[in-house]
This record gives sequence, structure tokens and C-alpha cells, in this order.
Amino acid sequence: MLFENKFIYYSSIIVSVVIILFIVGMIFKSFFIVKNQFIDIGGLTYVNQVREDDYTLKLAKNLIQGCDTKVCEVQSMLDLVTNIPYKVNKSVARSGKNVIKQNYGDCDDKSNLLISLLKARDYEAYFVLVPKHIFVVVHLNLILPNKKALYINGRPFYILESTAKGSQIGFPLKYSFDEIKAFIDPFKNKKLVVDTLEYR
Repeated sequence: MLFENKFIYYSSIIVSVVIILFIVGMIFKSFFIVKNQFIDIGGLTYVNQVREDDYTLKLAKNLIQGCDTKVCEVQSMLDLVTNIPYKVNKSVARSGKNVIKQNYGDCDDKSNLLISLLKARDYEAYFVLVPKHIFVVVHLNLILPNKKALYINGRPFYILESTAKGSQIGFPLKYSFDEIKAFIDPFKNKKLVVDTLEYR
């Protein structure tokens, strides 16, 4: 009888410790999910749904087949996104996979998909937050004829507009510099420090 009671006692302690460790682990994991999804911009919160998963890696790889230049690769990814119908999503931003499955998205949905595809192919890209809109810029170390670039800290970044059907790399900037709230790396959940900014 004494042996059974000790066994039950120690078993219950072990089970309790495992449950507590599991709960602490889930809270810790949730903290980092929230930390990396919610971006605070001057009192406003942007929720990103960027992904670095097998689905996105495979999709990006398929999209660039047959491309032999960076311009072709980026344009192929942009074409997929701009051909998805624009429709306002009144809930929280969705992942790229859901945007493709449901075949619609607004600026943040489609920008999540686009920047995830670019990241899958190791492009340096950022979200650009402006009033009531978000778009993507990508670093291409080349000069595109008849296209302007945003020179961020002296480096050329071309605008990618995910909501304009058939848009091209180097979409025209429609906002003043004062309207640009932030350049965001959503994978690091950090604002880019901008010392100099030109559009030429």
C-alpha cells in the first residue's frame, strides 16, 4: 500500500512538472509569434503574415523557372501576385497561401505573399507603410531604363505595387516622402534606419 502511494505521489509530481513546462513553453512561443507579427508604427499596429515555409519556397522556385535574370525572377513573382483579384479583406491580414487558395486579397494580403516569395529567393525587400496602403520595395543593384528607384541610404530599391494588375518593377511613387511612415523588415520585425532617401 505504501509503495502504491509513493508511486502515485511521484507520478503526479512528474505529470504536474511536465504540464507546467508545456504551458510555460507555449506562453514563450506565443510571445515570439506575437512579437514577430505585430509591428508598432507610431502608435499604429500592423499585423504581418509573412512566411518562410516549404509551400512558399516551392512556389517561388516554380515561378522563376526559365528566368536567367533577376528582373525576370522578380517580375514573375510580381505577375502572380498582381493577377490575384483585389478585394478588401476586413479581417486580419492573411498568409500568402490563403491568398492563393481564396484567390483574392487587399494590399497587405498581397504584399505578405509578394515579400514572402522574394525572401524565399534571397532578395532584400521591405514593406513600405504609407497612409491606408502598403507596398513592397526590392533591392536590385542595377539601373532599369525609364524607371525610377527609391535610393535608400544610397542603394536602389524598386517599387513593386501588388494591387495594380499587370504592374511592372519600378511602379511610380505616388506618395511624398513625408507620407512614408516606415520601411519595415517583417521577418525581423524592425524598421529600417533611413539616413538618406532619394527618388530618381
